[in-house]
Amino acid sequence: MSTTEESPTAAQAGASATRAFRTSRQHGTAGEVTPERVSTVVTALLDGVHRTIRTHQVTYPEYVAAKRWLIEVGESGEWPLLLDVFVEHEVEEVSAQHQQGSKGSILGPYHLPGAVRLPSVCTLPMRADEPGTPLVLAGQVRDTTGKALPGAELDIWHADDAGYYSGFAPHVPDGNLRGVVVADDDGHFEISTIQPAPYQIPTDGPTGTLIERAGWHPWRPAHLHLIVRSPGYRPITTQLYFTGGDWLDSDVAKATKPELVLDPRPQPDGRRRAEYDFVLEPA
Repeated sequence: MSTTEESPTAAQAGASATRAFRTSRQHGTAGEVTPERVSTVVTALLDGVHRTIRTHQVTYPEYVAAKRWLIEVGESGEWPLLLDVFVEHEVEEVSAQHQQGSKGSILGPYHLPGAVRLPSVCTLPMRADEPGTPLVLAGQVRDTTGKALPGAELDIWHADDAGYYSGFAPHVPDGNLRGVVVADDDGHFEISTIQPAPYQIPTDGPTGTLIERAGWHPWRPAHLHLIVRSPGYRPITTQLYFTGGDWLDSDVAKATKPELVLDPRPQPDGRRRAEYDFVLEPA
């Protein structure tokens, strides 16, 4: 992904992600957490940090550098980015152990509430000259018994052909490539859009500094984000990838799963078409 004068900085993206997180109710709150639970989890976390310090003989200069870096993460608003890239995939894996239905994945920092509602057969909002390969995602939403879920909602968003998200890049129009698609009476949907590009997470802030100093790469494979929901059923938050895509086997966020890889087929009209059904379990 090339850098241009209009490209978002890490500070801009981080501030947007922080605002979006504060207003989002996607995963609700932790509810009533007992002091015992807080003590157990925090003690285990601190034990891990202390064990790392002892095992690797962390020095005072290294400790001071880490402290300075943590302050920079907070000041830049990059906590949502940092946690979603390096931590969320483990939380999602733990949750998935007790869930049925379609495979989930991480939410990531780029979801925005309030996207436009669209009919079951639709085209996502996009610029008149939106670059990229035309893509159709079609399928059905069912429950675990195979019953269609009429009116199920598919909240879908993704990056553009240059790897930028609307709401997080100043040169991309608000609402671009975002929508809430309402399935028909048989749970079917057909969404026309463009195939997104891989992208690198912002690298000019403290998260990028960590990645560079550790010798890691900052890239995520191309993917579609979806939250699929229907009243009375557990929502699924997931991402769909593309076969043969760059970084598919080395996603910096470790969020890819074989079950989530699409294989779009060329169509006579020049578009590529992929089909994927979603299965929701009762709440």
